[in-house]
This record gives sequence, C-alpha cells and structure tokens, in this order.
Amino acid sequence: MSDPILTYMRNPTPSTIKLPAGATDTHVHVFGPGSKFPYSPTSHFVPVDATKETLFALHAKAGIDRCVIVQSLVHGLDNSAVEDAMITAKGRYLGVAMVPLDVSDTELKRLADVGFRGIRFHFMKGRPGHTPQQVIEFSKRLVPLGLHLQIHFDGSLAKELTPFLIQSPVPVVIDHMGRVDATLGIEHEHFQAVCRLIEHQDFWIKVSGIDRIDANPPYKQGIPFARHLVQQYTEKCVWGTDFPHPNHTHMPDDGILFDSLAQIAPKPDVLHRLLVDNPMRLYRFSA
Repeated sequence: MSDPILTYMRNPTPSTIKLPAGATDTHVHVFGPGSKFPYSPTSHFVPVDATKETLFALHAKAGIDRCVIVQSLVHGLDNSAVEDAMITAKGRYLGVAMVPLDVSDTELKRLADVGFRGIRFHFMKGRPGHTPQQVIEFSKRLVPLGLHLQIHFDGSLAKELTPFLIQSPVPVVIDHMGRVDATLGIEHEHFQAVCRLIEHQDFWIKVSGIDRIDANPPYKQGIPFARHLVQQYTEKCVWGTDFPHPNHTHMPDDGILFDSLAQIAPKPDVLHRLLVDNPMRLYRFSA
C-alpha cells in the first residue's frame, strides 16, 4: 500500500482579510482520523488525516464562525466523520451527505434531523455514476425533509445536464463554479451554460474552486469568474475553501484563498451577503 497523501498545507500563509461576524465556509471536508473513521476501499487514494480539530483550528485563525462540511469520496457513503464533526461543533457546522439512491426514508430523515442540509451527487466525465434522471427522481424524496441537491459536475456537461436539473423540486447548489476551465474565458459556452442554470429559480452556486479552474496561484484567471458570479448573482452565491483540497493539481495555500475574497467581493455589503446572509438562508443555521 502506498503512503497516505498529504493534500493540505500544515502551515498556510496567515490571511490578512478581516471577515464579518458569522462568516461561513460552505465547502470543506474532513478526513478521518482513519483509525476511527476508516477510508473507503473504493477511494482511489488514502489521504493523510485532516480531522475536525485541524479544520476547527484553520477556521479559528481565519475568523470563520460557521461551516458546511461536505461528504468526501474518501469516506464513500459513510457520513460518520462529517456527523461527528457536526455534533462537536454544536450547530455551527452543518453537513451535506452522500447516500445511495435506495437509502431509506428513515435514514434520510435522520440525516436531516442531525443537521445535514443537502445530498451530493457527481457528474464527471469518465467516472461511473447515476444518470441525471435517476437523481431528479430521487430528489422528490427530499422535498418533505427540506434537503437540497448539491451537484458536482464537469463544466462541459452543464448544457447536457440543464434539462434535467431544472426539473428538480428542491433547490440545487452547483459546486466549484461548475468546474469550468478558466483558460477558456468567461464568455466560453461552458461557463455561460452554468450562468444560465443559475438564472433559474432555486439555483445556487459555490464560488469556491478558483484553484480548481485555474491551477496557477494566485489564480489571476480564476478570480474573475468568482467575481463575475458574485456581481451578477449576488443573492445566489456562497463561498468555501474546499479544505483539505482532495484530488487536486497542486496544494493550495488556504491563506491565499481567504485573501482572494478581497477581490471576489470587494464591497463590504456584498462580502457580508456572500459569507453571512446567503449561507444563513440556504443552510438555515440557528441564529
């Protein structure tokens, strides 16, 4: 077995931006500890543990008060590590789960009751998965529970997925700005298809992933995409670091990601909506 892979900087650059009270990181993961929460045998790599304590410490230094932890493929469909971190954080951290389509209604209700707010699905080229129609049929079961769909897809699939996603009876949250290629430019058809999706009612987008659409720090090509979305769809955007950065082209510096907010949302009122008001509406944190 190969050695565990370290996916995050243990000592990121200290961020300099002053975040508003109630600032929310809406996209992170927790890895392990593997001794307590084993990694999935289907995961194509084993990470170095990135525990809840590591996450809490990162947020404490940066000024993050609330968070949404998203289930990672390294733990497969076992959401226990996320749930454990949520319980420890006592309502300040909520979750997005991954489940099989045949999950029981009892389990879905339990997940909703303990603080999960959405269910995540992937549509990536070359990876096996569910069909869009299967996911939309499944989403009907989420309506009475107040759960939304979180969709992670390759930007080249945005147009193809649109006819299905707009049928969703629950809100849809798009991951990482649709994973477009920033080198193609804002006017490219892939990003424009993502923008058209957001224009539909009850669609949201995470302006996380400047480092995923642009592999070159400090992400001069990625930041304009996030800024464009925040300017054009201010009420539909939330933000996240994606710590601890699995399946990446490089190891991002979280300090740079935090400080990029000064360019993504340079006006204080817009920054407040992005980090505080919008996450509060979407995820229904306790006041």
